[in-house]
Amino acid sequence: MKKYINALFIVLSLLLVNSLWAKRFANQYSEFELPSGWQCALEGTEWVCQSVNKDRQKEAIIILAAKIRGGQDSLDRYQAYLKKQKTFILPGGKTQVSEAKYASMKEINGHRWVDALHLASEVPGFYTRYLATVKEDLGVAVTLSVSKDHYASYQTIFDKIVASLRVFRQKKVDMTGFSLKRKEEDLLDDSTFIADQAKRYDISGKKRKRTIFGLPTSDFFLYLVIAAVGVAMAAMKMRNKGKDSGAKGKKKKAKKRSTTKKE
Repeated sequence: MKKYINALFIVLSLLLVNSLWAKRFANQYSEFELPSGWQCALEGTEWVCQSVNKDRQKEAIIILAAKIRGGQDSLDRYQAYLKKQKTFILPGGKTQVSEAKYASMKEINGHRWVDALHLASEVPGFYTRYLATVKEDLGVAVTLSVSKDHYASYQTIFDKIVASLRVFRQKKVDMTGFSLKRKEEDLLDDSTFIADQAKRYDISGKKRKRTIFGLPTSDFFLYLVIAAVGVAMAAMKMRNKGKDSGAKGKKKKAKKRSTTKKE
């Protein structure tokens, strides 16, 4: 009995974890696993992905961009650029200088990317992880930004997104409502998001309630209660089945004894 209950609990736990990763996002040049409760929308030449929860969307954001490849677009140049501090001017004239944590080559699903991490390179108080690569005549960049206060809780989520990342070049693709950045534009040194990104996408570094497996604790415990009820019902069903089997066995034994006495 205990063995069956443990197996059922494991299955329910796996279903709970998998439900957090039910979506796969794909655009004109890339695809990756998107956490449940997130959505992506096209904003000009960039794709912007955030949680649909208004409170949680303030904590993290993913931005994808691609351009026609120019002379400045190569893995070596991307890595050299991301190894350095990024400097930009905040509203009010204050200079913001990022803190470069690392910039290294990484193979993801058979394709080489530059993987880098900066603090305060896009939004003050936010970590931004950069994934940049080239594919045929394209330069592609993915930025994953998260508030410093929530970095630890999002690290596993971002790692799973990165591990599922794929890049491709479709020659025949519907470009309706979408256009690539121009060849002469910089893919990583794009200041269009920097100065007003926090206001534009309504993100901030304010702390929120604790989460478990990326879920607010209230939602997690709701799932846990549902799983517990399921386990309890299954256990009761198996227990009742055992009682019924025992009762039938007793009846058979009683009948056998009665027949033996008559003989």
